Amino acid sequence: MTGASAGSGRILAVESSCDETAVAVVENGRRIVANVVASQVALHGATGGIVPEVAARAHLRWMIPVLEEALSRAGIEDWSDVEAVAVTEGPGLAGSLLVGITMAKTLAWVHGLPLVPVNHLEGHIYAAWLLDPDEEEKPEPEFPLIALVVSGGHTFLVEMKDHLQYRLLGQTVDDAAGEAFDKVGRLLGLPYPGGPAIMHAAEGAQHRDRAFPRAWMNDTFDFSFSGLKTAARREVALELGVEPNALAVNGVSLPDSSVAELAYGFQDSVVDVLSSKTLRAAEESGARTIVVGGGVAANSVLRRRIEEGAAARGIRTLVPRPGLCTDNAAMIGAAGFYRARAGERGGSDLAAKPSLKLAVAPPA
Repeated sequence: MTGASAGSGRILAVESSCDETAVAVVENGRRIVANVVASQVALHGATGGIVPEVAARAHLRWMIPVLEEALSRAGIEDWSDVEAVAVTEGPGLAGSLLVGITMAKTLAWVHGLPLVPVNHLEGHIYAAWLLDPDEEEKPEPEFPLIALVVSGGHTFLVEMKDHLQYRLLGQTVDDAAGEAFDKVGRLLGLPYPGGPAIMHAAEGAQHRDRAFPRAWMNDTFDFSFSGLKTAARREVALELGVEPNALAVNGVSLPDSSVAELAYGFQDSVVDVLSSKTLRAAEESGARTIVVGGGVAANSVLRRRIEEGAAARGIRTLVPRPGLCTDNAAMIGAAGFYRARAGERGGSDLAAKPSLKLAVAPPA
């Protein structure tokens, strides 16, 4: 039950950076063999956001059952066909990360396997390489490419000319897009998480004439969503005829039609900025492919806007299915494969890095 085949290509991956407990087996950085996720969305819905201590305890509860289910689905009874154990080392919540790291360290030690630390943000990029178990083969993302990662905690654009090589083009200077979705969703009285709730509410908008500001940041590739949150608060206050600072933290009582119009206007602003900057970056850099990752990439309006704009420019777009945009271990297995083949290893002293940054080169 110990030892590894150096060329087996199978990576067992563990992800627990936030509120999803996940274990996956991925082959050659591409094919998902098994991918099991235990979500905590319902657990944190009552508080409208993630409580770190609650999240860590839930990981402790679910890690072993999720591991066992992943091993069962992958048909792994003998660990000799596992090449390495990959695990998210950061960024994320410290307590949550520690649960996954401890599990991965134990598995690697018991089975004599290499331990490969992976940056969670890199995982979101490599989700674009993944194929589901029964999915037909398709070409991999072609370099050079532009990657947009947009989630609850991060929003940035990078250029990749080869695997594991990133050049930073732009990033958020304040709030991430996903965080803005959550806060505005809460303001509108919508359930957590705010992204899917706002997207659903916006579909019911009839007039679609609410104008929200766009922060273009002087034509840079940087992003800013703090002002947009303030604008949303001002619009809601105007709708109710009260001062913005008089609004309740946990939402307001607005007619469904008003919620839909406000949701549409807010979402349209976010999508416009994200898609416009991504498409311009791809065009200016001569990218052959655009990949989009992170929880906000599950937004169908954003996906469609980027796909249509890229097609008009003759650029291929790869956006993972929604279940692979949100946190999962398969994306860690994909990135972990390339990290393992590059010879990267973690030791028994591997620690959680809650504020870990993606290793990028600055803008040229």
